[in-house]
Amino acid sequence: MAAVTAESGAPSVVTALYVSTKALHLEAERTGFIADMLRGAASRRGYALLLRNLQPAYREIEDGLERHRHNPILAPLARYRLARAAAIAADLAALTGPDSDDQPPLLPEGEAYARTIAQAAGGDGSRLIAHAYTRYLGDLNGGQIVKRLLEKSLGLGEPELTHYDFSAIAEPAALKAGYRQALELAGAAAPDPDAIIAEGALAFECNIALSIAVQRSLAGEAAPS
Repeated sequence: MAAVTAESGAPSVVTALYVSTKALHLEAERTGFIADMLRGAASRRGYALLLRNLQPAYREIEDGLERHRHNPILAPLARYRLARAAAIAADLAALTGPDSDDQPPLLPEGEAYARTIAQAAGGDGSRLIAHAYTRYLGDLNGGQIVKRLLEKSLGLGEPELTHYDFSAIAEPAALKAGYRQALELAGAAAPDPDAIIAEGALAFECNIALSIAVQRSLAGEAAPS
């Protein structure tokens, strides 16, 4: 059951998503390439592969929000043009260089993640709230920790880490607070909060599957032929 905000009595979808996906969130941090990244054992190639497979997911979120920008449910979120797909494209160019033969592949799990989001954008699009919560609020929270880890473990700099740089949009703390409020407004307007909560679990399951796939792909590349 969704938590209730003291101010309005409306269901707090953000709180409900946090509570219902907490175990999956912990699993995601302990699984696959994400676990390697958080313990400082990621490779530059692996990080590029992860980004390549997250890019379609972000594009589907951003395209879906744009299509629903006049929808009263998603209008609060659509006003935030966070443009992370474009930021990832810039990071990939900096990480891999212009040689098209050395670009990381799109894995089936990355394609499946993007398809899941495209499906969530159907109808009134309210299930996109779960994906915006998982990706964007995650980038504004734990993503800033990941950024510092990548700076330290891989020596990455600003050109490779624009994914986590929101400074051109707003001051980070204010942006995080504003985006969380936009998620709350969107969730309170949605007709089926339970569908959003279920979609949140699916989003984390997609992330876990992708993390495992990235780790497996890297192991395959390293295996002797």
